Amino acid sequence: MRHLKAGRKLGRTASHRKATLANIAASLIEHKSIITTTLKAKEARGVVERLITFAKRGELADRRQVLRTLQNKKLVKELFDDIAPKYENRPGGYTRVVKIGNRKGDNAPMAVFELVGYEGAQAAKIEKARQKREKKEKASREAAEKKESDAE
Repeated sequence: MRHLKAGRKLGRTASHRKATLANIAASLIEHKSIITTTLKAKEARGVVERLITFAKRGELADRRQVLRTLQNKKLVKELFDDIAPKYENRPGGYTRVVKIGNRKGDNAPMAVFELVGYEGAQAAKIEKARQKREKKEKASREAAEKKESDAE
């Protein structure tokens, strides 16, 4: 039984998982929006929300706590100076996970992981992927209809 065993393992050792989540958090802070697997985004959400909460407090100890995870002074400065003030009156929910379908190669569920208030960073990519998927589905429906009409 898995009682009291919260969190996803993501098929990694503990150290690899910690590094992966730290890298996702750093990429999100740098780019404001990233495309990753849905499970990684959901798991990284807690890490990023915690970092932003530290940044909102803005003390030296909080800056050092964030540096433990991000390990990049430029990103920490950006988080504390640019991103955290935007969420000053928001009690939580700084990130959003938007599902965008499955990855072509291995059919893994993909999602856009973005900071709330920075929408549009990946909007063009999402729209292009959606249009491509719809075009492919339409072509397969037409092919099926043609095959069905030829059989008659």
